[in-house]
Amino acid sequence: MNDAQGALHPMTPWPANRSWFRRTAGPLLALAAVLLGTVLFSVRPSGADQLSDARAKASQISSQISSMQMQITTLNERYNAAQYHLSQIQSQIQATQTAMVKAQAQVASDTENLRQSAVDAYIMAGAQQTTNPLFSTNQKTYAAQAEYGHVASSKLSDNVARLTAAQDFLKSAKVQLTTQQSAAQEQTNAASAALSQANGLQAQLKSTLGGLNGQIASLVAQQQAAAQAAAHQGWNTGGYTTKVFPAPPAAPGAAGAVAAAMSQVGTPYVWGGSQPGGFDCSGLMMWAWGRAGVGLPHFSGAQMGSTAPVPFNAMQPGDLLFYGPGGSEHVAMYIGGGQMVEATHTGDFVRVDPVRGGFVGIGRP
Repeated sequence: MNDAQGALHPMTPWPANRSWFRRTAGPLLALAAVLLGTVLFSVRPSGADQLSDARAKASQISSQISSMQMQITTLNERYNAAQYHLSQIQSQIQATQTAMVKAQAQVASDTENLRQSAVDAYIMAGAQQTTNPLFSTNQKTYAAQAEYGHVASSKLSDNVARLTAAQDFLKSAKVQLTTQQSAAQEQTNAASAALSQANGLQAQLKSTLGGLNGQIASLVAQQQAAAQAAAHQGWNTGGYTTKVFPAPPAAPGAAGAVAAAMSQVGTPYVWGGSQPGGFDCSGLMMWAWGRAGVGLPHFSGAQMGSTAPVPFNAMQPGDLLFYGPGGSEHVAMYIGGGQMVEATHTGDFVRVDPVRGGFVGIGRP
């Protein structure tokens, strides 16, 4: 008799009273049935468990990948923003330095003029002191000397004023230059921080992608594709649809810009890229519209600021779609038929997608 049998059939004899058995064994058998049913229903095939676990793991990994990709793309435009602002500040620094050179030359010139006018004023003051109109034999000569002395004195005052103004301007320019150089350093630091953070995330993303096995990789790809398809649904129901205002004139180079952007479909996404061989989102827009003869900055936020706003109902091929606060996170180009061309994120390529909802503005170069 095994242990299980011993549990069901005790070694001690059953009582002769069958009613006792019914009263005792009945509830025990009912309880056993409940417990057995619970166990049976809670046990699933091991294959189902493995698939469920794989799907859960794939979902977690897919979320991590999407999050990292989004962060890298945002950091890319943050880097572009820092570089854009840095170039503006550097232009201001150049203008300030040029103005300072002119101011220094002006100070030198005014100093020399002041020195000469001071000498003239001193000489004329001495000459006037030795000339008394009561004893002068030539009133015309005295009048001329007095007038010359007045001119010399006025010239001295003017030169003092000009020198003071030039010195004040130079002092102000030095303060402005210091402020601009500090701002330039802040933008340099911001760009370096964005680059460093992005490099860390890209290494993490590469490691995550490299560690996927066959089944998990397949499930992750399926979930990412489903998430992308969901993101492209209902794009025309966003808040931007309520904005109605006069449309700007059609952009003459739009067809050329669209053709240029479409020629780069399949080009790898490259962080900070703006040339064939590798593009980021704003780099692609800058390059494509540049082929059409229109200059755009290499930063999506600045592109939004430098293009004419377009109402949703007047969108045309070549118009730019901006995402994130002030268009600071992403930009794509509308190509017609509810489609857009874009450089999405690290590990992807320039591609054509259905217009994705959530854009904060439409701009026409």
